[in-house]
Amino acid sequence: MAERGAGTAELPTAADTIALGERLGRGLRAGDVVVLSGPLGAGKTVLAKGIAQAMDVDGPVVSPTFVLARVHRARRADAPAMIHVDLYRLLDATSVDLLAELDSLDLDTDLDDAVVVVEWGEGLAERLSDSHLDIRLERGADTEVRTAIWQWSAP
Repeated sequence: MAERGAGTAELPTAADTIALGERLGRGLRAGDVVVLSGPLGAGKTVLAKGIAQAMDVDGPVVSPTFVLARVHRARRADAPAMIHVDLYRLLDATSVDLLAELDSLDLDTDLDDAVVVVEWGEGLAERLSDSHLDIRLERGADTEVRTAIWQWSAP
């Protein structure tokens, strides 16, 4: 079972960010949605790498900005895939239908059978699931240390 509560963490290094992603990602299950927010360079993709490591999925996790979404297949038959989505290109769209956008990509996997990790999805990704994990990453102006704040929404 994923940590279904809330928390904060200081992340001095990329390794710390990956470790937090692994910790939060260990108990994710099919149908879960993770919304990653924060400014450019805050560590959203690095955190997604940690989630992917915990989920034991295929493929390198890189920012899917130009393709919108990448499917990372599970290495175990009984485990969910991870769909890594980046909505940065859609931020200026006034009326985005997220489900239609994802459906149009023909991802060859059902969202109910995968964990969906969405970068830049605040305000949009929440429509995918009543229960989702919001993770906000911040970085101070004169430091490389990031702060992560996370909370599960109530179903």
